[in-house]
Amino acid sequence: MKITLSPIAYVKNTRKEIEDDNWGNVISIIELDSKFDEESLAEIETFSHAEIIFYFHLVDENKIETKSRHPRNDRTLPKVGIFAQRGKNRPNRIGSTVVKILKRVGNQLYVQGLDAIDGTPILDIKPVIKEFLAREEIHQPQWASDLMKNYWVKFS
Repeated sequence: MKITLSPIAYVKNTRKEIEDDNWGNVISIIELDSKFDEESLAEIETFSHAEIIFYFHLVDENKIETKSRHPRNDRTLPKVGIFAQRGKNRPNRIGSTVVKILKRVGNQLYVQGLDAIDGTPILDIKPVIKEFLAREEIHQPQWASDLMKNYWVKFS
């Protein structure tokens, strides 16, 4: 089966290069593609957060991982399957992040904490509804927490 997706929007922000950390205070504008009217975003600003699904468009096809690897190629971390981590070199190059909604202006959604660089294609926007979040306590290995300690750090 072949699945074809088209971007619904694109990211505008100051992050031009792929980096692993310091995404905490990145403000991004998600601007809808011209084929979508601003009505597509009506009332999104009544939610505090949105889940943004995007495409890692700069990942080289030759760097796609399908088995296991050390996260961030750090050999001090355990070798784990590509589906047991959130790395960008995934088979379908799809990323997902929960962001804080700051405001909506016409066909633009202003968000904070989107870990996608300028020009990234957006595949979908979904409001975060708490009833869709985990209903049980979340647990994860310590290496994952250690890896993420600087991810959302706010830089100046």
